[in-house]
Amino acid sequence: MIAIIAEKPSVAREIAGVVGAREKKDGYIEGNGYCVTWAFGHLITLAEPKAYGYEGSWDSIPLPMMPDTFITTPIPNQKKDTEALHKKQLRTISALFKKAERIIVATDAGREGELIFRYIYEYLAVKDKFNTPFDRLWISSLTDKSIKDGLNNLRPGHEYDNLSAAAKARSEADWLIGINGTRAVTVNAADRSVWSVGRVQTPTLCMICRRFIENKDFKSTPYYMLKAALQKGGMDFFAYNQTKFEDKDKANDILSQLLDVGVFTVRSVQKKPSYSTPPLLYDLTTIQKDANSKFGLSADMTLKICQSLYEKKLTTYPRTGSRYIPDDIYDTLPQLIANAERYPRFADYAKLLKGQPLGKVSVNAAKVTDHHALLPTENIPKDGQMTDLEREIYELIVGRMLETVSSREEKDVTTIVLVAGDRADYPFTVKGSIVRKAGWRAVMKEAVKTAEDENEQLPPIEQGEQLPMKELLLMEKHTKAPPILTDNSLLALMETAGKELENEEEREAMKDIGLGTPATRAETIEKLIHTKYIVRERKQLLPTEKGLALYHMVKDKEIADVVMTGKWENALNKVGEGKIPAHLFNTQIRNYTVKCTQELMNSKLDKSAIPKRADASIEFICPKCGSKFIATDKVCRCTNKECNFFFWRIFCQRRLTERDINEILQNGETRSKVKLKKKDGKTFEAGLKLEDDGKFSLKW
Repeated sequence: MIAIIAEKPSVAREIAGVVGAREKKDGYIEGNGYCVTWAFGHLITLAEPKAYGYEGSWDSIPLPMMPDTFITTPIPNQKKDTEALHKKQLRTISALFKKAERIIVATDAGREGELIFRYIYEYLAVKDKFNTPFDRLWISSLTDKSIKDGLNNLRPGHEYDNLSAAAKARSEADWLIGINGTRAVTVNAADRSVWSVGRVQTPTLCMICRRFIENKDFKSTPYYMLKAALQKGGMDFFAYNQTKFEDKDKANDILSQLLDVGVFTVRSVQKKPSYSTPPLLYDLTTIQKDANSKFGLSADMTLKICQSLYEKKLTTYPRTGSRYIPDDIYDTLPQLIANAERYPRFADYAKLLKGQPLGKVSVNAAKVTDHHALLPTENIPKDGQMTDLEREIYELIVGRMLETVSSREEKDVTTIVLVAGDRADYPFTVKGSIVRKAGWRAVMKEAVKTAEDENEQLPPIEQGEQLPMKELLLMEKHTKAPPILTDNSLLALMETAGKELENEEEREAMKDIGLGTPATRAETIEKLIHTKYIVRERKQLLPTEKGLALYHMVKDKEIADVVMTGKWENALNKVGEGKIPAHLFNTQIRNYTVKCTQELMNSKLDKSAIPKRADASIEFICPKCGSKFIATDKVCRCTNKECNFFFWRIFCQRRLTERDINEILQNGETRSKVKLKKKDGKTFEAGLKLEDDGKFSLKW
């Protein structure tokens, strides 16, 4: 008998169908010489400190705690029925492994999937005394064809020992830093509450807090620019001077001088082609970013949708960090494009690609990591198979495939420089562009935002020509604060270890030293929300008072160093590739843990010590007495004790946003309906009206 272990029951059922196992048993499916069983994700984890003899109150245990050898144990669960189910499943897995001639590892083909299996196998092998050999099934989709091909090309389990070593090193590093950091901060906290610290989550929190403070402390200053309205042949267009005047009087003086001239002379006309190359295919992070900006989906929700599409056999493995495909996958694209002809949204465009040479911007086997980029599978969705959100994400993946193999966009860009009289020191620029070939941009048919100073079309203009000023305007602008982070912008920073990079090639080059992995970044954001360090308001990620308090304690410490954390991730990648030994990483992380713990032990965490400028409270005006009105995490209240007007910030499971509060204070109600939730979890929309007693009523 051959035992196959999958990561979850749904995947086990797909594999069982392919190998001919049909008879359902308690915890596995049997048939045709196979027993297909499953885990429930992580069933085994590293033991808590008391398993190593670290017992007593947190104050009494000297830090850092450094076990010589780590111990694994079944994951404890607060729900007793779930814990009992998991323990029962472990007994089933052990019994199958003991009597099997061989094991096929079919957990997710990645670092965490490898860890799930190795922890289970090694824990049970010692406990129940077996040494059954195992092979690895490494696939990128759950279609029948992919599973069959994978089963015909099994790899010996030992070939993934380096990946296993990297997975264990990651797990142990997170234990060392998380356990010791959490205790070091907690025992030094003035309020004696538990404070969570982590190798990846704490640098991520610091990025969110830092941006929040930069945004709130930003003092916008005005500046002035000149804009000219011109006309020729009945066509209106605009020219801009790029000088930013800080002094309004000086700007007006220049404006008057130019108006006296009254006419522009064309100094130069430059016409040149411009090209926009197709984008690379999606990896998990880039589709999470696009889904957040286009649909407002959190990174975690996008991952769940991608996982669901994968399990429905419609798309390939989602937890990929690569935006490239090897040549053999490229050879399958014509068939996938032919399938797109049967999908209404892309049918017309896919037909245009038939017989055309396909672009290869995403073809590079050397840049493929554990898995290639996200692609649709050969399966075409059936009516009703996808939810609305799944359809949105599926169409992003199919659309990106079509974009990647398409031709580049081609434009003609015209740049005209004009001067007023002899004032060559204040030239004006006219820009215009005409799309000659839409290329890849025709796939999704999304409007491309043009720059403010770019005209869509221009009349014929020759060098030396004179154009009368139709109007000359002084534009008042203001410097803008760095925007509050969203899932989209935070993922971009995590991907590049905190560096803001616009260039796609630069971002790709930085990915090896990013913060966390594509598979864990969404989990990190959700953990910060769960621990009440941040909240998500619409798209924005905002720190709470608790999050800011921790930030001010650790912001200058090793544990907050984003680049350092990125380097650890890069080192883990190298362990997985066999380029550096795991013991070297483990030694370095232990030294790092000692330093981090000592720094935290020598610090004090006190919410009351947060600088006023960084307080999470938002200032408003009380509608009752005109005094300062503030909104904290839980309550919105007047600071005038005699007035004492207040209302709770959470209503129908909605945390009121800054915009909600501002509208309520100014108008007594929200201007539009907001999303609310009933006790049973069902959502609905209604307006909120604030009554005189500080309670809300609903406006339908």
